[in-house]
Amino acid sequence: MTHAPASASRPLTVGRPAAPLSGVIRVPGDKSISHRALMFAALARGETTIYHLLEGEDVLRTAAAMRALGAQVEQQGEVWVVSGPGVGQLSEPDDVLDMGNSGTAARLLSGILASHGIASVMTGDASLRRRPMKRVTDPLAATGATFIAREGGRLPLAIRGQANPPALDYRLPVASAQVKSAVLLAGLNATGTTRVEEPVPTRDHTENMLRYFGATVEVESTPEGGRIIRLEGRPDLVAPGEGLFVPADPSSAAFPLVAALLVPGSAITLTDVGLNPLRTGLFTTLMEMGAQVDVVEKASSGGELVGDLHVRASTLQGVEVPAARAPSMIDEYPVLAVAAAHAHGVSRFCGLEELRVKESDRLSATVAMLRENGVRAEIEGDDLVVYGTGGAIPGGGLVTTHMDHRLAMSASVMGLVARQPVRIDDTAFIDTSFPGYLALMNQLGAGFAQ
Repeated sequence: MTHAPASASRPLTVGRPAAPLSGVIRVPGDKSISHRALMFAALARGETTIYHLLEGEDVLRTAAAMRALGAQVEQQGEVWVVSGPGVGQLSEPDDVLDMGNSGTAARLLSGILASHGIASVMTGDASLRRRPMKRVTDPLAATGATFIAREGGRLPLAIRGQANPPALDYRLPVASAQVKSAVLLAGLNATGTTRVEEPVPTRDHTENMLRYFGATVEVESTPEGGRIIRLEGRPDLVAPGEGLFVPADPSSAAFPLVAALLVPGSAITLTDVGLNPLRTGLFTTLMEMGAQVDVVEKASSGGELVGDLHVRASTLQGVEVPAARAPSMIDEYPVLAVAAAHAHGVSRFCGLEELRVKESDRLSATVAMLRENGVRAEIEGDDLVVYGTGGAIPGGGLVTTHMDHRLAMSASVMGLVARQPVRIDDTAFIDTSFPGYLALMNQLGAGFAQ
């Protein structure tokens, strides 16, 4: 599988829909959980059946990588079946592992590769090759693994792993679920207890899934509001007999959700959305802004809460979001910025330094998106300040997406409510996280011209 060449970009112009949005949809499976499902299934004994796996380009890259490392990974109709060689038993790949646009896959896989006695090389697309890896490779170097990369630890990255790595004890300087997960994944093949301390809680899908596959994981809170995670090394991971159900991705649900809140008269339902408390910061924030979102919880699966969201068009007010909430909604800030631009009053989103190292410098790109469409927005330190237009976003601008899928989708939501149509330079990369996004939004009445 290869990415479309730059000449195959897909620009899009979005205007107001002819009618309110309505309908019931299930967005694709959670991207974070899908990556981990493939990796853990490859490290477990037995055959794991995965339901609702996200089939976006990012996750397909992970599937291809695990297959190259010796796991059997097959799509059988609507499910995926994975049989792995087990912890410590991955084999050396014959070729370079191309992770495409996926920073999550590259960073998590680094932890696995560092703790296996094999040599490997990872690369990615132009966007991923610009993203820093040192914050992952620096702590992983304590395993005894060797890393050779470009300046700043950027891909391509060659790794000579350590077959008998020591357990790590690492305190994250900045909250990052990807760095935490990479260290924990390295700890799977280590003797002893791996300890990771994070300054504030980040998404805990890795911890939940480790337990689901049979690992011993203990979590405790610190007096400063952070968490300490301990993992017993070399667990006997076993494929769950009932399989693994991937919830609908709350980060993907954010786009139709915000669109329905902003387009007058809209009412939609989003089914089976993941409600992990460390992923629902956007829902909490929108409700503080006055959003009418009713949450109906359902049975949990694989340690993850799920539920249906009933969303109605609402009048929103500006809000201040504390930095401590940022990790629970880090991917949703661009579309939240669109909601803030449409709201009444000023919004301030604090502590967004992590946005500078996403698919793009997402903080600067979000401000550029708003300004290009007549919305006043400022960066003050690591804070984003958006001055609401009271439902009167001027629009009419061209949004440069920098190969960032979430910027492209956020711009499309803005186009649905702006006074003048919003132009987007490229939507091709939306498929990395949300395959079929335009078509699914059109089921609700968005009227995107494809």
